Amino acid sequence: MTTADSEVRAKKGEKPRPVRRKPESLAKLRKAARKLFVERGYHATRPQDIAREAGLGHGTFYLHFPDKKACFLAFVEEARQELGAYTRARFNVKGSLEQLIADSLNAIYDYTASNPGVLNAAMTDEAVIDAEGVQATPLLQRWGHDWAEFVRHAAADGRTATDLDPDIVGQAILGAVVQSATEGARTGRKRQEVIDNLSRFLVRALKP
Repeated sequence: MTTADSEVRAKKGEKPRPVRRKPESLAKLRKAARKLFVERGYHATRPQDIAREAGLGHGTFYLHFPDKKACFLAFVEEARQELGAYTRARFNVKGSLEQLIADSLNAIYDYTASNPGVLNAAMTDEAVIDAEGVQATPLLQRWGHDWAEFVRHAAADGRTATDLDPDIVGQAILGAVVQSATEGARTGRKRQEVIDNLSRFLVRALKP
């Protein structure tokens, strides 16, 4: 509906029709944003770049997102949900604590291999939030909350110590996972070596 149509309807006392947001254009924008955030990073990507990559007009971007920051945070949440799905698909709930942790670590490696650059791009949100004051929880912190829930459920089942604060331990596990993966990649260690050592270490630290 054009601006003139809106004015005519307003004069007649009719409510303006809501702007239709086509789901296919949103899907195109999400896909384009993901590609550009991974390739260029947050700061070097502009809304008009995303719209152009999606094959859409610049104004279409603002029908779906109020600004670039909202688009980026939607990308971050999408990555988090995808990683969560990867992890849940590989979980054997009846397995040992060591196996559950190893399954989680394998899921992270599998997701990273299937979606190169996505987690690295998504994890830059903490710097973006600090610099621009976006009121949102960084991906790393939310990921730590997911590990906290894992510890909380494991403690309830008697598989981990009950005198640990899950929220603190969850963030500690997240730090160990990220740093171990980074160091493993830097030193050329095999994936299974990193997973085996980290899972054994965490089990010993968490045991009742």
